[in-house]
Amino acid sequence: MCLQVLGALSQTRLSFMRALLRDINNWHFSRPVWEINAAGVGHAVYEARGLQHVYSLVVFSHNLSAQQRSDRVIAEAWDATFTLFDGVPTKDDLQRLRTQVPLQEAGRNDCRQFVLSRANRSVRLFESVVDALAAGQQPDEKHLQAVGYLMRTTAVYGNGKFGIADRARVAERIEFAAPFRVEMLAVWLFRAFPVDLVEHMALARSPQAVRLSIAARRQLGIGNSTGLGMAPFLISHPVLLHHWILARETALARVRAISVATPQTRACFVDVLKRARRDVALWTVDDGQHKITPLAADLHRIDQPLMKGLLHCQRPWDLLYRWADDHMQTEGREMLVSLILEPHGELVDDLTGDMAYDEAQTFVINGKTTVTETLARLQLQYDWIWRCDFSDKDESARFWYTSEEKMEPRLGERFSEPGAGQELPLAIMRDMQSFWCDLKVTDGSSTLASFLLAYPQHRHVARREQIVARFPYGEIQDNLISATMRPLDLLRCKLSFFGATCFSPRSDRWLRVNMYAGAPYPHEINSLPSDGWVWSAA
Repeated sequence: MCLQVLGALSQTRLSFMRALLRDINNWHFSRPVWEINAAGVGHAVYEARGLQHVYSLVVFSHNLSAQQRSDRVIAEAWDATFTLFDGVPTKDDLQRLRTQVPLQEAGRNDCRQFVLSRANRSVRLFESVVDALAAGQQPDEKHLQAVGYLMRTTAVYGNGKFGIADRARVAERIEFAAPFRVEMLAVWLFRAFPVDLVEHMALARSPQAVRLSIAARRQLGIGNSTGLGMAPFLISHPVLLHHWILARETALARVRAISVATPQTRACFVDVLKRARRDVALWTVDDGQHKITPLAADLHRIDQPLMKGLLHCQRPWDLLYRWADDHMQTEGREMLVSLILEPHGELVDDLTGDMAYDEAQTFVINGKTTVTETLARLQLQYDWIWRCDFSDKDESARFWYTSEEKMEPRLGERFSEPGAGQELPLAIMRDMQSFWCDLKVTDGSSTLASFLLAYPQHRHVARREQIVARFPYGEIQDNLISATMRPLDLLRCKLSFFGATCFSPRSDRWLRVNMYAGAPYPHEINSLPSDGWVWSAA
């Protein structure tokens, strides 16, 4: 549960995107509305009919100048804005959405909207693809691989933000009970839009235009730019984090316990390993290439135990994991976990049903417990907090706060920037030390309730201590305000559970990723395999 490991996680079979597509492969999809002009301006509706409900992705396409296009969350205009609507929108609904959705945070949204989002065209790829198709040609394959998407989202809002439906309303639907299902559905439906748009604009330019080839379509995903706004989520939701990590660890434990590998699982593993090597060979980034080079070497190093027949031994997957622990670096070892799980869907896929939890059940603090009992639990769960000395300025160099402009989490420099007085309660290691010290000088027979009356500043860590006693994977065991802390590790961890790929850091505070590259499109979901797509063709 340290940042070095969490920041190296890769997608797995349990990731939310993959689980979603497995569960909706019997839904029906259509595009009932396409009112887009030759310049690519207008609106479209993509319809998803599930077993009990109908959802409509309503997309508005805009004519945005290059000067207006920005990945910043403070942008005020985008190439496309969209919302996932509950049901089939009427003409009046569409008129309201046409007015409000392009405003994003400034719009007036309602509880029939489950997701609110926006996206920008890829400056490197979008126009070149339109030009190539209009000329009757396919776009350059290497160029497609280098970018990987035609549009990139800059925020995907759910969970009641800006007037849209609260999580409780969404979670009532069985298809959305798992974490982030509604957001993942919206992004997957939206993936079809930029492909449809480039083909439409190309045909408007030339009657000789051609459609994107199936191979070209397949490798395109939806890009995403993600920054500090998402970073504190894992800290603020310890119960969810526990269930995500527990599912992954349980899946790994189940596979490691297998006595004998079948020919089918061995063949699947070797195939996926080859495909992973190809993915890594194509993975280039501006910041972080120093991680990818040893990762590629580690994936090739796996041939050593395979050639010695390790997969034909007793408990082969356990042996392979133990070998990796001794011979591979963190990035490679965590990707190996993904590879080991891949052939064992029947054994592990059921765990996706255990990755959600009603966190409201954990909000109440048990004030009857004594100070002595609390200290005993701290000794068991939080002995790691004493690794840091917070009298050292480097250990408390930063503070988390909420920006007034966008109401988004941000990270400040404590000793050179104002605002530390508005610090968010995310310095868990420091605050837990203070909690512990004040408990030590309190009568051990006192109740926690009486202690918190005297020390109300400790309520947030008193609650966390009781949560982590029940949900031990809920705490990131690192200093989250140190000068060397990389918010990127928090982002990488969360995005790996989403199922994102092609992590491309732009700094230690934000990155770009690809979502759904390789996945079937809505019109294909009923006829193509709904899983395994995340790995490239070998």
